[in-house]
Amino acid sequence: MTQNGPVLDAPAPAGRREWLALAVLALPTLLVAVDLSVLFLALPQLAVDLGADAVTQLWIGDVYGFMVAGLLVTMGALGDRIGRRRLLLVGAAAFAAFSLLAAFSTSSGMLVVSRALLGVAGATLMPSTLALISDLFRQPAQRSTAIAVWMSCFLAGNAAGPLVGGVLLEFFWWGSVFLLGVPVMAVLLLAGPVLLPKGQRRGSVRVDLSSVLLSLVAVLSLVYAVKHVARYGLEPLVGLLLLVGVVTGAVFIRRQRALPDPLLDLGLFARRSVRPVLVVLVVGGMLLGGSTLLVTQYLQLVAELSPLRAGLWLLPSTVAMILAVMVAPMLAGRFGAGPVMAAGLVIAAAGFLLVATADVGGQTMVLAGWVVVAVGNGLPAGLGVDLVVGSVPPERAGAASGISETSSELGFAAGIAVLGSLAATVYRARLEDALPENLGPEVAAKALDGMTGAMELADRVPGVLGPAQEAYAGALATVGLVAAAVSVALAVLIALALRRPTGGKESADSPSVATSAHLER
Repeated sequence: MTQNGPVLDAPAPAGRREWLALAVLALPTLLVAVDLSVLFLALPQLAVDLGADAVTQLWIGDVYGFMVAGLLVTMGALGDRIGRRRLLLVGAAAFAAFSLLAAFSTSSGMLVVSRALLGVAGATLMPSTLALISDLFRQPAQRSTAIAVWMSCFLAGNAAGPLVGGVLLEFFWWGSVFLLGVPVMAVLLLAGPVLLPKGQRRGSVRVDLSSVLLSLVAVLSLVYAVKHVARYGLEPLVGLLLLVGVVTGAVFIRRQRALPDPLLDLGLFARRSVRPVLVVLVVGGMLLGGSTLLVTQYLQLVAELSPLRAGLWLLPSTVAMILAVMVAPMLAGRFGAGPVMAAGLVIAAAGFLLVATADVGGQTMVLAGWVVVAVGNGLPAGLGVDLVVGSVPPERAGAASGISETSSELGFAAGIAVLGSLAATVYRARLEDALPENLGPEVAAKALDGMTGAMELADRVPGVLGPAQEAYAGALATVGLVAAAVSVALAVLIALALRRPTGGKESADSPSVATSAHLER
């Protein structure tokens, strides 16, 4: 006891058991990320075998991600109520079962349903693993490192998905890409009960089903709408879905404020410094999602690399981002989370400026710029998640995990739509002035519709491909300039929100201080 009150014991450091548990938690994280992209190369083969038309192929590819995004908030809150380990193990068993169902699907409809069920199971895994990390690692510095490992596994899984799919398809049938989940989940089911804590849980296990439905409809409507814009442009259906998403989202928020035991306690994010972090997660996800799509297409359509070579050339940027995510906690411990996140965003802006030098022969500069972008985005990525999860009491970490991941998912999907639409507009404007005048209206319309159409015309219509590639490179350059400006704005926002006062200590409103306070209770 001191004059100022009782001395609170510092949280115990994590030991060997906790780090082994982190290795177990890395397995489902890696797998969920792999499953988001593993089908890219398998779709043509399974479409032939199952007779899937173009619309069905889109659902096979997208429904998993839709269900994961739509249920993250619900599953995060559910884990807080019934126990994170219990939810994780139930989800793992379901994921293994639905993986088998998907692998041996006998029709395209059966595969769509299997992928949707996999998404439901996958949504239980991500917030559970992240919330369990907050139970295992009670010291803020160790928790930051553990979340950096978790984020690195997710990034590695996203990058490895197409490559893993390609290797499996070289030797096995398309269903083999789903069987990856079975042994991984078997390990989790065997090791989880031994190594993982049950996790704190709230007394009430009642879940408001109306809130679950409102959350699902709001997120699914918004994600589907922004992805539809990216593929087909603005249509009446998109406007209707956006309206549905916004209205149901507003009703969901209003209901949470009125309920005595809400599915998502909005008061968790009342701290002024947490809101800017969520803005960085959403807008940063937009910049990364949209520019990733455009850079990937640039390598294939302008630099004319094969999909496999393009994927291999992008591996250095993935490795760079993982290294940045891992180094960020150490830098934050010395300089503070705010300065490190702001510096990362400035570095990302510099990388986008290099990407903005893109032209038809500028592959080297684009790839170099993309590595710099990856380093810059890696610094705030893991720290942002850590600040959101660490800003709430440990018993609410699941809900915080769900909302942070949903923010990133929505940002990524919106970025593809917004930056993709910007690029398409610039591409059309540039190409209209550069196309030969003797082209017929149908040929010109096909070329103006996108680079894919221009590539199809290349062999039979001379004078189209070169201007189209120049126009696409110009569109990528424009997006690079916009992304650089937005990254600088985000850097200023986060630097002001998480500024360190004179003396080198975090401000009283800093999430890192909130983290320590909650962990000591």
